[in-house]
Amino acid sequence: GKIPVNYYYSGESNQNMSIDKKVLHKAIQTGQHVFELELDGNTVYVTVKEAQYHPVTEEIIHLDLLRVRRDVKMKFSIPLNLVGDSVGAVEGGIVSQSANLIDIECFPTDVPDSIDVDITNLELNGAVFASDIELPADTELLSPEDTTIAVCAAPKAEAEVVAPEEEIEEGEEAAETQDSPEDEK
Repeated sequence: GKIPVNYYYSGESNQNMSIDKKVLHKAIQTGQHVFELELDGNTVYVTVKEAQYHPVTEEIIHLDLLRVRRDVKMKFSIPLNLVGDSVGAVEGGIVSQSANLIDIECFPTDVPDSIDVDITNLELNGAVFASDIELPADTELLSPEDTTIAVCAAPKAEAEVVAPEEEIEEGEEAAETQDSPEDEK
């Protein structure tokens, strides 16, 4: 019922410990990125640096926790959600999302669960870039500004397959000239 954990903090020696599986799963389900941990009678704040999963059951089998300071910004990868109806999609275009995550830097206590990307003004044959995203206060974009988030492309017309007329006529004549089994009887 326990999961082995390595605890890291700059300037301190690493510590090995274990966490109860039920407590860990409950904490992870909150969707938070920073967790309180009771360590040697003190409350510290940690984030998951790396998790190792069982190859078959996909259960967490090991964690690396990194202590964070609430007053120092950190890097996080945050999922993106496309919101709104694209002008280009209304005109018949197809919107596709090119990037699902974006790297940002913010305080560990202000990490958003996800970032909504408004695509209302996305026109046909247009694109939304990372630089177009409205980020929360005290949040900096770390991904390249020219990272394509979403595009609206015109649908491709399907080419109609048409057989040449000569082949159709020859095929029909061949079918007519063949003797059927009933004719032989």
